[in-house]
Amino acid sequence: QVQLVESGGGSVQVGGALRLSCVASGRIFTNYPMGWFRQAPGKEREFVAAISSSGGRTTYADSVKGRFTVSRDNAKNTVYLQMNSLKPEDTAVYYCAATNFYPRIIPSSYNNWGQGTQVTVSS
Repeated sequence: QVQLVESGGGSVQVGGALRLSCVASGRIFTNYPMGWFRQAPGKEREFVAAISSSGGRTTYADSVKGRFTVSRDNAKNTVYLQMNSLKPEDTAVYYCAATNFYPRIIPSSYNNWGQGTQVTVSS
C-alpha cells in the first residue's frame, strides 16, 4: 500500500496558476508510475496526467496539454502538477494515484488514491 496526500489546491482567477503536490508514504515510491485525475460535480473522474516511475516519461490529456506539467521528485516521495493558464473548466477535485503500469489513463488501473484537493477557477 502507498498512502497519498495531496495539497496545493485553492481558488484562482482565470489565467492563474497553481502547483499541486502529492506526498507518498508506505511502500517504495520509486516503484510506481503516478497519475493525476480530476472530478467535477456531476461528472466522472477523468484523467489529467501520468508520469513514469523514473519521471522520464509523461502523458497528458488533450484538454491540459501545453498548460499542465507533471513532475516528480523521488528523493522527496512527491509528485507535482503545475497548472498554468487555468480555465473555469479546470474546476474540480484533483486526485493523485499510484499504479503498477505506465501509462494508464483509466481510474480503475490505479490502486491507491489520495483524498483529493479542490481547485476552483473563477472568471
